[in-house]
Amino acid sequence: MTTTTTVSFDLGVHYGQAYLVDATDDAMGPEDLLDDHPAHPVGIIRVEDGNAFLITGLHTGTVGFSVMVADHDPGADTDAYEDIVEISFESEAGQVTLDEWGGSEVHEIPELPAGPGWYRLRYHAQNMDAAAEADTSQEIIDRYLLQIWPQEESEPRVVQSASGQLAYWCSPR
Repeated sequence: MTTTTTVSFDLGVHYGQAYLVDATDDAMGPEDLLDDHPAHPVGIIRVEDGNAFLITGLHTGTVGFSVMVADHDPGADTDAYEDIVEISFESEAGQVTLDEWGGSEVHEIPELPAGPGWYRLRYHAQNMDAAAEADTSQEIIDRYLLQIWPQEESEPRVVQSASGQLAYWCSPR
């Protein structure tokens, strides 16, 4: 039997940032923008040491956010989202939270189905360009879906790219 659990919430963002944090990490997410993968940049999500740094189009305000935890690859939602990227993530605890900037709010995520080990993160984004243009909004302009499932470590990849924001974040700085 396969299992999938989804949680949805309004996510407060500052500086266009949110963090997926492993329960073994004492910090509330990385302090600085993590480096993108040098050979396979995916731009809007970066992973290092049990943390994932997630970038949003909106600089400050509220975005729509869903996290789906599954025991198998749930498949990308290519119809509902403009941009979709994937990257591997290692969880030491088998439990993660989604933290807002500065730890102002921590969102509980369902327990990871395979416990500690390697997972795949698939980050979907919609309306990043419109949100970046607005810069600040308490009304939801951009929305995101983060899928998490057990999978051995593999190269990051861009599944679908349509926004200028994804192109910007994938380009070398």
